[in-house]
Amino acid sequence: MTQVDFRPVEKATRSTRGEVGRIGVAILFIVGVIVFTGAAFGDVEQAYLLIAAAVIGGYMALNIGANDVANNVGPAVGSMAMTMATAIGIAAVFEAAGAIIAGGDVVETVKSGIIDPDSIADPQVFVWVMLGSLLGAALWLNIATFMGAPVSTTHAIVGGVLGGGVASSGWAVVNWDVMGSIAMSWVISPLVGGLIAAGTLYLLKRTVLFHDRPVDSATRVVPLLIAVMAWAFATYLALKGLSNLVSISFPVALLGGLVIAVITYAVVRPMVIRAAPGLTQDTEGVNSLFTIPLICAAALLSFAHGANDVANAVGPLAGIVEVLDGGAAGGEAGIPLWVLVIGALGISVGLALFGPKLIRTVGSEITELDRSRAFCIALAAALTVIVASQLGLPVSSTHVALGGIFGVGFLREFLDDRMNRAIEKVLRAHRDDTDFAKVEGMLEAFREARPEDKRRMLDTLQEMGPEAVITAAQGKKLRKALKRQLVRRSHILKIASAWVITVPVAGLLSALFFFALRGMLLP
Repeated sequence: MTQVDFRPVEKATRSTRGEVGRIGVAILFIVGVIVFTGAAFGDVEQAYLLIAAAVIGGYMALNIGANDVANNVGPAVGSMAMTMATAIGIAAVFEAAGAIIAGGDVVETVKSGIIDPDSIADPQVFVWVMLGSLLGAALWLNIATFMGAPVSTTHAIVGGVLGGGVASSGWAVVNWDVMGSIAMSWVISPLVGGLIAAGTLYLLKRTVLFHDRPVDSATRVVPLLIAVMAWAFATYLALKGLSNLVSISFPVALLGGLVIAVITYAVVRPMVIRAAPGLTQDTEGVNSLFTIPLICAAALLSFAHGANDVANAVGPLAGIVEVLDGGAAGGEAGIPLWVLVIGALGISVGLALFGPKLIRTVGSEITELDRSRAFCIALAAALTVIVASQLGLPVSSTHVALGGIFGVGFLREFLDDRMNRAIEKVLRAHRDDTDFAKVEGMLEAFREARPEDKRRMLDTLQEMGPEAVITAAQGKKLRKALKRQLVRRSHILKIASAWVITVPVAGLLSALFFFALRGMLLP
């Protein structure tokens, strides 16, 4: 009798049960939002609109956690600096802290900066615009996440607010100055993130990885990088967190951050020096020194992401609360704490339920990451997002983090190609020299090559033997053989396409939802 293999069926069943369980927990979160909002604001006029807005805001926050947070911890997980469970725990805590402590300024930009609330005379219409914006952006984000497209949630909500505003009052309602600065930040942020990440990695290569004893060099450089990270984090926390208690100017915060950086350097450097003798003098030994700094950088980036991207979930919700509470559409009322908490919890729950898949994608599928590269990406992304949040610009953390990943990958390709051309140049310059030992000696001059790359070069030459002196045709063949693509080109096209269509699609969906809401709610 033929045995039937039920293992594929059992595997599919387990996967389905897991997916149903995650959806069930997400529904419980939404139900919790309904219960809380109804109990707390049931006596508010048009409470049903407030409850609907809170539900849609929570739904949006879930999708942000499922999609965007992967950019913060993906490099750390991909480089095996931390496990998936540790990454989710750290991200959840620091995302919530960033949203609650420092999320207010960016929420104000999304709530009342993209469109001019004064141009929408009827507060009721403003509520419909914000509801349509939230629902359109959330639906598009959900569809894109289901399809595995790495879209920007910032793009989605900005497009949603823009589309809903235009649908209600025409193009004149758009604050084009603010939109121009936001659009500029979308272009600048990935470039800045990529340049900072690539520049930091190149500095590491020149000062650490290209040396004969890289671990010894790392004892001088790694503490400095940790101190820079501490400086950025302390300055930002002073400006955004302590400012709720006392007034702190930027120079004072910067000076306080510098003091923290000096203390951090004094504490960390002896620890690194003590650890160095037990490490191998190679890239792996250097990478082990970046484990703790990489975890700290991931936490810093999660804090900055929470401060910046909570606006995507609750910015329109804050505007709705303000109007339904009796205020003007463009009033100066503060952001209610419960609104920030819904955004923070939603992001954390979405990350825990649906984040692992995209964390793996960001961490390992775009380019190969070790811990030193991952640290450069996390530090660059954190610095860029923190500065943007301080300026009140809702930049896309997706753009920043992926810009850093691509920057690191393309820098490696550039250095790899330069090394290959240098090999060819040396070999072709000695076509009449049959003394391989001399050629080998000249190759030792390529000090910029990593130890493992140098070994690969020499192994290739040793295999060629007397043929190490090559013709132009052989040089071209060698160059082609050594050329590597260290960044997956398919991901560039996919990500760029998603970035381009998100704003118009979210805007169109939001406009449609606005018209539908207006049709249902008009007397």
